[in-house]
Amino acid sequence: MLKCLFNILKSNRPKHLTMLGSEFHAFLVNFPKQVQKYLKLNSKTSKEDDRTTSSASTDSNDKDSSIAAKVNLEKQLQAWKENPIWVNSTPEIKVSVPKGSLCNLNVKVNIGLPPDAVYDIIIDPDNRRVFKNIKEVISRRVLVDEGLRQVVELEQAALWRFLWWSGTISVHVLVDQNREDHSMKFKQIKTGFMKRFEGHWKVEPILVDEQLCHSVRPKTLEEYGSCTKGKGRIASEVSLDQLIQPAIVPPPPFSWYLRGITAKTTEMIINDLVAEAARIKGFCTTEFSQVPLGSSEGSFDEGMPSSDIKERWALRRRNAKHSRRRLSDGS
Repeated sequence: MLKCLFNILKSNRPKHLTMLGSEFHAFLVNFPKQVQKYLKLNSKTSKEDDRTTSSASTDSNDKDSSIAAKVNLEKQLQAWKENPIWVNSTPEIKVSVPKGSLCNLNVKVNIGLPPDAVYDIIIDPDNRRVFKNIKEVISRRVLVDEGLRQVVELEQAALWRFLWWSGTISVHVLVDQNREDHSMKFKQIKTGFMKRFEGHWKVEPILVDEQLCHSVRPKTLEEYGSCTKGKGRIASEVSLDQLIQPAIVPPPPFSWYLRGITAKTTEMIINDLVAEAARIKGFCTTEFSQVPLGSSEGSFDEGMPSSDIKERWALRRRNAKHSRRRLSDGS
């Protein structure tokens, strides 16, 4: 139809309008293409705007969640200030020896502080001020940041001591921390002195004043806050599970000694965490003088008594010396 209209105009137009007619023809030919191009561009812009809006909405939601969590934590800490009575339970440390590894440590301890506060201590980039086994943070790089969840590449210098020697080893791990469920997973990404070093932290709530709810047993933290009228304290059950496998697992008695060192280091980490929790609450508690080691059935120290590792090693050396002396006297 447009073509016919153009032919009629062309047959009746003056010559001086020939150039104008050509331009009009070009416009009619290119008009559908221009419309299509415009619609495509507009659609693309609309999608980009949607993505930007979605991203901004997500960031806003994360920010709102962070503010709400902060306000909630302040209320929980206030409940602890009003009623700071808390008796520290003895940490449970279980040591097992999976095949080919030095040991697997599983630790559980209850701490009189809300999960958010305990979790803040564990994931604090500057937590070497709390945990004495960390000498320094060599590098820290955030790879993924989704608000409540972060993936961090971390390298630390950890202190070690073996017999008369001591020093530091570099531990390079990938950390996946998620505030939503108060979990933190870590796994070594560069082997060196350690062939495998991996594990996870988990912090779960304990409803300390559940008796204030009388016959009603709250199923959620919201129900707990409602039935205690905001006065109910929330403590934390902290668990740490980690597998340790050096590049070379030494034979006994060196493996016993290293296993004891590892358990003692874990004990120190837990004591540091409990002490920092007490500092935050604003009152002092007595640190554990010694954490008894629980062991999985038939797996710890290969049948040796679970007393002090140095005494056991010294006893074994004395027994071996007496055996050699008896053999020598008998010959």
